[in-house]
Amino acid sequence: MQKFIHKLKIMVTDKAIRNRILFVLFALVVFRALAAIPIPGVDHNVLEQFFANNQFLGLLNIFSGGGLANLSIVMLGVGPYITASIIMQLMTVMSPALKSMYTEDGEAGRAKFMQYGRLLTLPLAILQGFGFLTLLQSQGVIAGLSTFEFVVNVILIVTGSLLLMWVGELVTEFGIGNGVSIIIFAGIVASLPQTISQLAFAFADPSQLPVYVGFMFVALAIIYAVVVMTEAERPVPITYAKQSRGTKTYGSSQSYLPLRLNQAGVIPIIFALSILLFPQMILNILSAFDLPWVPGAIDTVSRLLANQYFYGGAYFVLVFFFAFFYTAVTFDPDQISKNLQRNGAFIPGIRPGGHTSEYLGNLITRLTLVGASFLALVAVLPVGMQVLTGVSTLAIGGTALLIVVSVVLDLIRRIDAQVSLREY
Repeated sequence: MQKFIHKLKIMVTDKAIRNRILFVLFALVVFRALAAIPIPGVDHNVLEQFFANNQFLGLLNIFSGGGLANLSIVMLGVGPYITASIIMQLMTVMSPALKSMYTEDGEAGRAKFMQYGRLLTLPLAILQGFGFLTLLQSQGVIAGLSTFEFVVNVILIVTGSLLLMWVGELVTEFGIGNGVSIIIFAGIVASLPQTISQLAFAFADPSQLPVYVGFMFVALAIIYAVVVMTEAERPVPITYAKQSRGTKTYGSSQSYLPLRLNQAGVIPIIFALSILLFPQMILNILSAFDLPWVPGAIDTVSRLLANQYFYGGAYFVLVFFFAFFYTAVTFDPDQISKNLQRNGAFIPGIRPGGHTSEYLGNLITRLTLVGASFLALVAVLPVGMQVLTGVSTLAIGGTALLIVVSVVLDLIRRIDAQVSLREY
């Protein structure tokens, strides 16, 4: 307890940490203010009914940070930016030039890579804004708009999405944590009272009390499991060889390389949900062109996503895949091996160079296999609860819970790292 108070005191008194935390809070206030500004012409009664009958929108509301629930000017949230990031990450597999830019060109290469992602966000935001307005008009949520009004609304929505992207990047640079994850986290926390009231209404029948208690135990178990698995790591021992500097010889020293069981964090879940929602968003856009096959395709996709067995299976596979994919993109055994060799370090019992790279690659694959399986299983667990209870709020609430816990753990870790730097 004394150590916690000491760290809390450093957080409050250290100007740099305090400014970073205050910047995050200020950015979240700006985000929530934007999320409270609706686009013109919304019929809120029809909107509420439309949301109640469409789980697709409930999931999408997570990415908008709660902005979709009242059709605010930031109704797309960071969704287009996330989709652009997925496309750019996938492109690194197909384009050696992009992969080299991202992994080998240092900070300048990563900055250029991120710039491409920002540029791709603009057309994606336009497409998604157009598709959503078309869908909302067809359902009577928004009154018939003239061409001019329609274009103005699209511009408002696109501007809101780009503004959130910018706020998220500012939080990443000048605040603490990943800005995009924090925006999603803030939206989930803001909608928490509404989610709790929906669950309370769903379990108003006293006969449903055992199911409600069961869900609470599952939620606590998920939180505990996520905390344990997120903090789990495999320490790889590192030895630094003796070095001579002038007339002095420095002895070898021991350290370790921490390899986390879940290197990708919550990113696979966010990516998987984006991919699941993407087909229906594209079909919503195409519905504006009166193509004969589109209504049938929309109906098929809607029925597939409504089928909990298909949805759960696809969700599991996508989370598992993106856990491996994101780890492969961000963790480069060859680069780590070169850095160790350059600094006169080696893993005991493993030859430097290619053998070290192969050892680290095999080790991270085994760790990711366990971490990805766990993450995918925990991700679909709320869907299983929905199948048992028939309450759709559980699936959405479970996904939101997973994101919240992961983001909070990441924030605690980053703040602790900042405090530790100033303790010595």
